Amino acid sequence: MKKIIFWIAIAFLGIQLIPVDRENKPINRKDNFVDINKTPDDVKVILKNACYDCHSNETKYPSYSYVAPISWTVKDHINEGREHLNFSEWGSYNKELKQNAVEKTISTVKNLKMPMPAYIGYHPKANLTTQQRKMLEKYFSNQQIK
Repeated sequence: MKKIIFWIAIAFLGIQLIPVDRENKPINRKDNFVDINKTPDDVKVILKNACYDCHSNETKYPSYSYVAPISWTVKDHINEGREHLNFSEWGSYNKELKQNAVEKTISTVKNLKMPMPAYIGYHPKANLTTQQRKMLEKYFSNQQIK
């Protein structure tokens, strides 16, 4: 039993050496959603608290994201979130992609699919109230897609 624990500990320490890229791309304000749309501060706070860690290049990595294999899962979720919607690169999207992103955002917020429950568990500020969800729905519904 001691040998098994020893080798598990060695394996756990060894996987800590596998690097995870946590560097965020620079933010170009000309492409950034909140800058382009002159987003009101109250909506901006909600987006930053509930969405930006996975859906922007402004991710703030929590301490648990530095421990493998959790770090791999966190990075995978961030990559997937950015693939679906990256607020930092909004200006580079074509009109159809923007429209799709707005519709999907409204739907996922309305249907309580975002933020993800696992994320809310570790980030209480991301647990949106009904009022905050309605505010986001209204804000995104009123977006003029260009």
